Amino acid sequence: MNYLDALQWRYSAKKFNKRKIPAEKLWNILEAGRLSVSSLGLQPYHLLVVENEETIQKLVPAFYNSSQIATCSHLIALVSKTHINKAYVDSYFSNIINERGVTLEQLSAFRNNINLLLETQTEKEMENWSAKQSYIVLGSLIMAAALEQIDSCPMEGFKADLLEEFLEVDKKSEKITVVLALGYRAADDHFQNFKKVRKPADKFIKFL
Repeated sequence: MNYLDALQWRYSAKKFNKRKIPAEKLWNILEAGRLSVSSLGLQPYHLLVVENEETIQKLVPAFYNSSQIATCSHLIALVSKTHINKAYVDSYFSNIINERGVTLEQLSAFRNNINLLLETQTEKEMENWSAKQSYIVLGSLIMAAALEQIDSCPMEGFKADLLEEFLEVDKKSEKITVVLALGYRAADDHFQNFKKVRKPADKFIKFL
């Protein structure tokens, strides 16, 4: 299946059949998220993957539409940072040095650019920036899932305080931006039979 066929095939599943996703397919999807585009490479987010059936069921009350959660194979919470401190940036540069075999001195200009960003952004601006970054990851996860023929449903309709409490998110420095339910579409999910409707190309694309 090529990527256009995969996008035509996918839809936001409203109900799954509880069949578990094979470990290899799940890992491919998660790896796509890890390798996703990230501004400055900072990756101001991480993923919480809930796969235990009992834990998933405990999360149901935190969602306004629970059918996807109650029946999914895995639930991925995208957690974005609400602020980025010096220790986080130091860790990031240590990783670059280890992976590329370069020195901190060689990275000084890049480090200065990041410091400038952090110094000029308000706390709210930084929170919004991190959240937007996590949505880029969401797109990568959804695309990878479609290519693996795994169904998905992105969800924002949740009670943040309750979900973050369940998942033990550090509310002082991060928040859950969006979640992605993964699994296999249920036979009685009638939405799978609907023709995909999107804007026609001439209403969506304009060449200048």
